[in-house]
Amino acid sequence: MSPVRSALRAGRSRGLLELRQSVTNGGDLFNHFFWPVLMLVTLWFLRDRPFGHGDIPLGALVLPSILGMNTAMAMVSMSQQLTADREDGTLLRAKATPNGVLGYLTGKLISVSGGLLIDLAIFLVPALFLVHGLAADRPAAWLGLVAVLALGLVATLPAGAVLGSVFTSARSQGLLTLPVLAVIAISGVFYPITVLPGWLQAVAQGFPVYWLGLGMRSALLPPGAVAVEIGESWRHLETVAVLGAWAVAGLLIAPLVLRRMARRESGSSVAERRDRALQRVR
Repeated sequence: MSPVRSALRAGRSRGLLELRQSVTNGGDLFNHFFWPVLMLVTLWFLRDRPFGHGDIPLGALVLPSILGMNTAMAMVSMSQQLTADREDGTLLRAKATPNGVLGYLTGKLISVSGGLLIDLAIFLVPALFLVHGLAADRPAAWLGLVAVLALGLVATLPAGAVLGSVFTSARSQGLLTLPVLAVIAISGVFYPITVLPGWLQAVAQGFPVYWLGLGMRSALLPPGAVAVEIGESWRHLETVAVLGAWAVAGLLIAPLVLRRMARRESGSSVAERRDRALQRVR
């Protein structure tokens, strides 16, 4: 078996093990349920609220957007986990084995993607009973949803790995979370983006959150819902183009950045970060 194949196989085993641990650990289970339940509560209050003069309630418009938002937030989860593993020396130990960084990254992609799918299922299954006005009874809707989800993960997870390699401390992750929340706020998750000023619409369209929400709305909503979108179009080609561009850029840049980061890792740098963390605790 080739070294690369062995690394991928080890990464798969590592990712599945981390995923299994996340559904058997009390703290991780709480994290899996916290955001989906919070979003379900939000959806409960929006489920029958009318929007404009159409027949589609605001809750139906919001549901697929929340799915897109949570998919984009996997980027933050990826960054946080990579930063934490860098700080405690896990990445250094991976570097010490042949193709260890490749196996480590493979494992993280599997565990983060699997955790996201669990979170989406916790939210989506009860949400389908809360709101009406969806077109979720069509097989094409679920195929479209899966396609957008897969493309969205490829577009966001490598970007999360790049961001995780930039931060040297888990405490600095707030510098990432706040901008991501700002992007979510202008991406038409809880209200149509067309109510925003034109320049804010242009900014939002540069990030994957808006396009993930748009793609999932196009999959789950009836044709009439397109009236509240920009240009009254689902813009399928633009969705694929923007998410594809993010995916290509991430897949090209992430391995280079991770290899460079791994080369800079050493026992002394891990010990220095640990000492700084202990000083903060004291």
